[in-house]
Amino acid sequence: MLRSQLLKGVLDLAVLAILQQKPSYGYAILERLEEAGLREVGDASVYGTLRRLEDAGHLRSRTVPSDAGPPRRYFELTVTGRDVMQRGVREWTEVDQALSRLLDHPVRAAR
Repeated sequence: MLRSQLLKGVLDLAVLAILQQKPSYGYAILERLEEAGLREVGDASVYGTLRRLEDAGHLRSRTVPSDAGPPRRYFELTVTGRDVMQRGVREWTEVDQALSRLLDHPVRAAR
């Protein structure tokens, strides 16, 4: 349960990080998440995230013909999407550092 809740909280940042590298389409983003170890993320979550990020102006998309089937919808970051990703990285780093401090130095139980 905790892992799935954590994944929901960081999926936007994970998708933005993938798209920072290069424009991509939904299925390739899902594969990249799986390669990174996020196998629990479902395709509906990825496509919903892409739609929401595009609606918010953080992504733009274009349809490209494919030799291997139907056309693919490629997504790329907008300027605001890059800003959101950079802010997300800073926030993630702060939370990661705080949690690391807590895990490295647990509070001793009262006696």
